Amino acid sequence: MIRTLYTAATGMEAQQLKMDVISNNLANTGTTGFKKVRAEFADLLSETIRGAAQPDPRGGTPPTPLQVGLGVRTGTTTRTFSQGDLTATQGPLDLAIEGDGFFTVRRPDGTLAYTRAGNFKVDATGRLCTAHGEVLDPEITIPQGTTSVTITADGTVSAQVSGRDQAQQLGQIQLARFPNPGGLEAIGGNLLVTTPGSGEPVNAKPGELGVGTLSQGYLEGANVKAVEEMIEMITTQRAYELNSKVIQTADQMLQKLTNLR
Repeated sequence: MIRTLYTAATGMEAQQLKMDVISNNLANTGTTGFKKVRAEFADLLSETIRGAAQPDPRGGTPPTPLQVGLGVRTGTTTRTFSQGDLTATQGPLDLAIEGDGFFTVRRPDGTLAYTRAGNFKVDATGRLCTAHGEVLDPEITIPQGTTSVTITADGTVSAQVSGRDQAQQLGQIQLARFPNPGGLEAIGGNLLVTTPGSGEPVNAKPGELGVGTLSQGYLEGANVKAVEEMIEMITTQRAYELNSKVIQTADQMLQKLTNLR
């Protein structure tokens, strides 16, 4: 009976974690470039009461073991990198990736991070950076007196500067691609960093090596589907209630045992 209590408790903990993941997905439905996360579970080691090869007292050998599961544990959380919907903003520095690539940015401590959020700004020195100040890598600097910026699908950045007849080419945006993007670690601020599980990035010009292309004046929305998350929330709540009911039932059975005379 005690085994039942602990097993049901693991089920409640697992469903609570799944609810935490769902609530985070729903909270980020309006976050640019956000990728939803899915909780995955695995069963705990089963207790073997009798092995399959153990002789039966009545003779013969049972073909299957007698085992009792001990509950569930969280295996991992997996980030889904499906394409989000593109929204037109008409912002000259708003970029959306149509493909599997990531923008590379340099953090204040000099390390690199990766993001799908293309809502870029210009810092005090004219460099393209994220909303939190991480500078795009390689650097693209917008000169003073720029009247318009053009970014092509292959990442070529050009600026029309007042007083000049010809547009000035400023540089080339590079995108990164990973063998296993699901292995990237989220650190907040729409940023991801590499881990041993993600593999090393492969950098390429947009349109090459499967990194995708750029769309100027668009932003990629979160790939969270609110209806799907609500359905998951309902099923998670019901699973939590069922595990809670198991604990109540086990408690009632134990109460009857203690009342025996």
